[in-house]
Amino acid sequence: MEETYREIAARLREARRILFITGAGISADSGLPTYRGVGGLYNDEATEDGLSIEEALSGECMSIRPEITWKYLAQVERNCHGVQPNAAHLAIAGLERQCEVVVLTQNIDGLHIKAGSSNVIEIHGTLEARYCAHCGTPADARDDRVPPRCKQCGEIVRPRVVLFGEMLPETALNRLYDELARGFDMVFAIGTTAVFPYIAEPVLRAVRAGVPTVEINPARTRLSDLVRYYIPERAAVALPELSRLTLPGDR
Repeated sequence: MEETYREIAARLREARRILFITGAGISADSGLPTYRGVGGLYNDEATEDGLSIEEALSGECMSIRPEITWKYLAQVERNCHGVQPNAAHLAIAGLERQCEVVVLTQNIDGLHIKAGSSNVIEIHGTLEARYCAHCGTPADARDDRVPPRCKQCGEIVRPRVVLFGEMLPETALNRLYDELARGFDMVFAIGTTAVFPYIAEPVLRAVRAGVPTVEINPARTRLSDLVRYYIPERAAVALPELSRLTLPGDR
């Protein structure tokens, strides 16, 4: 594995543009579990309301029974409250000292931006922002009412996240397509099972083009046999080591 780290670091030193694709696994060392759902707290168990977490955190449920959706969104938000970036987030941000870095993240915890990454595509949105679904007015993310209501019109507000059954935000998708069109010298997949096509496709595209690809994940995924380098390690362990070997000031 030491030789693998050194090979990857050598390629990182030569790269001018790098894409990091991240999922829940990168935030595990910040205290956020690698669970299903929108940041969720559940595996295969039904919620206490008799719904699966996907049903409770769906666009349909938000429109029909917003108090149910907000009940579980509030749990997700409490789980994320006070969480800070870990060494993996900081290592990715630090690589901007030597090259252009783009982060495509499934996470809604905002930790990449808090760590200092400047080009982050939050494809599933962020819990940091809320708005009124009726009049579009920005809402206070600190409002702890369940459900919170718009100060302007009194209607239900919602976080700027993609709920189950909803379309991905067009602005984020267009940003991703623009970045992919420019190309990358390396592509990393970190802490994601890559079950969504828009998460796996940038890696598969890089594999087909002969671009070096790296997966960092303690558990093997559908990408593990396809990427050039597979590191079966936690992101908070692997990325600081790669940074140390890549950036002269980190040695």
